[in-house]
Amino acid sequence: MSVTATASTIQREVDNGLCLLTFDRPESGTNIFDAATMADLEQQLYAIEQDDSLGGVVILSAKKSIFIAGADLKTLLRQAQAGEMRAFIAEGQRIFNRLAALKIPTCAAIHGACAGGGYEVALACDWRVASDDPSTRIGLPETTLGLIPAWGGCTRLPRLIGAERAAEVILKGKLHSTREAKQLGLVDEVVSRDQLLDTAKRKIREGKRPSPSAFPTGDVAAPRITGNVAPGRAYEIITKTSDRSVEQSLAMELDAISELGETDATQNLIRNFFLAEKYKRGSSKQLAEKIAHAAVIGAGVMGSGIAQWLSSRGVSVILRDVGTEELKRGLANIEKTYADAVKRGIMTEEQAKEGRARIVASSVAIEMRDVQVVVEAASEKLEIKKQIFRDLSAKTPETAALATNTSALSISDLAAEVKNPERVIGLHFFNPVSRMKLVEVVVGTETSDDTIARALAFVRQIAKLPVIVRDSPGFLVNRVLFPYLLEAAELFANGTSAQEIDGSLLQWGMPMGPLRLIDEIGVDITVDIANTLEKAYGKRDRAGKILREMQSAKMLGRKSGSGIYKYEGKTQTPNPEVEKWRTKASSHPERSEGSHEPGPSRVPRSARNDRVADIANRLMFLMVNESARCLEEKVVASPEDADYGMILGTGFPVWRGGPLRFAENFGIKKMVGEMENLARTNEKYGPCNLLREHAQKGTKFYAD
Repeated sequence: MSVTATASTIQREVDNGLCLLTFDRPESGTNIFDAATMADLEQQLYAIEQDDSLGGVVILSAKKSIFIAGADLKTLLRQAQAGEMRAFIAEGQRIFNRLAALKIPTCAAIHGACAGGGYEVALACDWRVASDDPSTRIGLPETTLGLIPAWGGCTRLPRLIGAERAAEVILKGKLHSTREAKQLGLVDEVVSRDQLLDTAKRKIREGKRPSPSAFPTGDVAAPRITGNVAPGRAYEIITKTSDRSVEQSLAMELDAISELGETDATQNLIRNFFLAEKYKRGSSKQLAEKIAHAAVIGAGVMGSGIAQWLSSRGVSVILRDVGTEELKRGLANIEKTYADAVKRGIMTEEQAKEGRARIVASSVAIEMRDVQVVVEAASEKLEIKKQIFRDLSAKTPETAALATNTSALSISDLAAEVKNPERVIGLHFFNPVSRMKLVEVVVGTETSDDTIARALAFVRQIAKLPVIVRDSPGFLVNRVLFPYLLEAAELFANGTSAQEIDGSLLQWGMPMGPLRLIDEIGVDITVDIANTLEKAYGKRDRAGKILREMQSAKMLGRKSGSGIYKYEGKTQTPNPEVEKWRTKASSHPERSEGSHEPGPSRVPRSARNDRVADIANRLMFLMVNESARCLEEKVVASPEDADYGMILGTGFPVWRGGPLRFAENFGIKKMVGEMENLARTNEKYGPCNLLREHAQKGTKFYAD
């Protein structure tokens, strides 16, 4: 065997006429494509082209669990911001075309994550074989980042597996297990890791794979158009190039990704990828003991949800509540969540059984000697919580962290009831616990650095994402969310239809309209939280008359069957019973005379779009203003904390980047001007000092 090491990231070995190209990025656990790696690959391809003795090429990785993770996203983001992406993508296309044009057969031997450009280099080979290891995941996730597979993914994959299957892979952006990859045709064979190279050699002996010039388009469903238009651009290439040359299709890829890279939406999606990685990893300074034993106090919706989640993540849980009926309902909720997880294929029945067995439920005092963390999730009444913390102070080990799941009450007030207040912290989970990733880690005035570090490690241990917030009414998410919700209720009370308000925000990108969200939260809970926030922040958090009237009439939202909407099963319709509390007159142009419902067919599209933007911006300005106040008052340490917290906690559209990034994209000076106009008739809109400062100085929240 001869070995030639002529490139820094790729090793070339030749054995009996077979060339092995092994990707091994120095001093890194992963392989990525950057300019240097592309240059190395081209150098290796040149050497292969000059060697007539070679009978085939196998591409491999030396990494433990990564084949090639794709393009260097930091480079892509920098190029996107500078308008330089086109040249980099064109270079990649040229080099991958050179691989595809080799006269000898080629095979990608895939072990570990093979994503984006990593799979596109495999597509440029004749054959693809993969290990059956769980770490081997294969796919093209570019559309989830506002991009498209433009190193041949949108061109070569349809020609390999047909348009319909290619669209499923590309438009959804999912990484597939090797079993799924084999079924879809992404790989030719799946074998054990120790058989991978031998299998690749066997595929090489089969010779070059025929390359079809055309492919069946099939019945490809068009993607729903959102602010992230990348799936639509990929769909266009897949469905329009079945009878075009590879070169024409690649040109469409290049145009599409270059144009996408210049948009705010794509740049925000790429930034969010890095934010997600940051919050998943945390700091090496935050290392702490693994939590094996926990207790949850309160078996309501949140308490039972937290207990279920902890038990599903290997933590044994004591679930306490004062009433046996409450415990029964809580255990029923836990059973339902586990059953749903099994039904959806998230876990096996055996895993669910093991998770259930980790929960011990009790309505009487139980020994907590081994408990390392307690999460209190009782009623949102301060005196009840204070009594619980006094009891926990006496009955738990002094080393145990004492956490509360409160959504608005003071952490410091609860810590005052404890002998060692430095061990008290807030862990605010969101409903439903089994699906919401965010946990607000709320730091009180006495909370120690050690408790903070242990809490952050614990949140990450159970596969949640923590954002640190300072103890203040509403913390981050509820504080920022409630002015938006309450103003939506006021718009509704003053004559704008629920469908128009919610429809505008859905079209803007929110996952649920604000009025529907009030119904989901519960009108009574909305009013209670608003009352708490109003004491701290004044009129901007005052629940209007219509919500108070609905609360008195027991129209509490979905849980009572009627709120702003009426609910029958999964059916949601306008609730005529709330009309008596609404202003009937309206001058909105889209309402026909004598009607209180919008008549969009009578209005030009441009006018309807302006109305949607007007409603959405009016509500979003309040969210931006409160986010800026949280940053100004050091409730959060950085604009990233504010934006990522709102993305995770409220479903704020990722492609808009969060409230503060949205303000920058909108134009802070322009936004402040519009807010000041609104403030002439509604003082809620008075821009905070930080927004005014940025508007006056022309500065931004983010350095980039």
